[in-house]
Amino acid sequence: MKLTSHDLKQISTGTLQHYNANADDFREGTRDHDVTQNIAALLRHIEVAPPFTILDFGCGPGRDLKTFTAMGHCAVGLDGAERFVAMAREDTGCEVLQQDFLHLDLPDARFDGIFANAVLFHLPSQNLPRVLGQLHATLKPGGVLFSSNPRGANQEGWHDGRYGTFHDIEAWRRYMTHAGFVELEHYYRPDGLPLAQRPWLASVWRKPVI
Repeated sequence: MKLTSHDLKQISTGTLQHYNANADDFREGTRDHDVTQNIAALLRHIEVAPPFTILDFGCGPGRDLKTFTAMGHCAVGLDGAERFVAMAREDTGCEVLQQDFLHLDLPDARFDGIFANAVLFHLPSQNLPRVLGQLHATLKPGGVLFSSNPRGANQEGWHDGRYGTFHDIEAWRRYMTHAGFVELEHYYRPDGLPLAQRPWLASVWRKPVI
């Protein structure tokens, strides 16, 4: 069923309200999450000389902005939740853009890498191609996008006060390749557990140099 403009507004507003209302708990609950495997997956595929200019897409309170900055890179955050943006700016001193994911305004060819950790699954599937196209356009040629999403059987809808779409690798690969990306690798997290106990699909993609 095609979502109407009213549906999309409700999805955006409701999801952002959830994060704004739970911003403090979210920051405390995710502060110590270990995403070093994901950060390393992004950085090892960027082929230009460091420091890199990285967009932390869906940066939340700024945990990973701090990590990228401490590594010497130029990190820029983006989030739609007002409270997350304020937290990230205060805690990191980085440039942090406040933009609704359904109404992005991104510069062309600015970034060497995009870190989209646990965020793109919030997009309704009908809007995903457009947003992926915008992320493709804001990467420099040869740039790299990392994404991590909870995997599923391509179902979507409301879950715990947030909208989510849960792709399998085949569907996710179709979206990404249609947007012009080339797959570099994918894996399931957390590492070291049986596949059935690894709910996160992580993948890394390159914007080709034409």
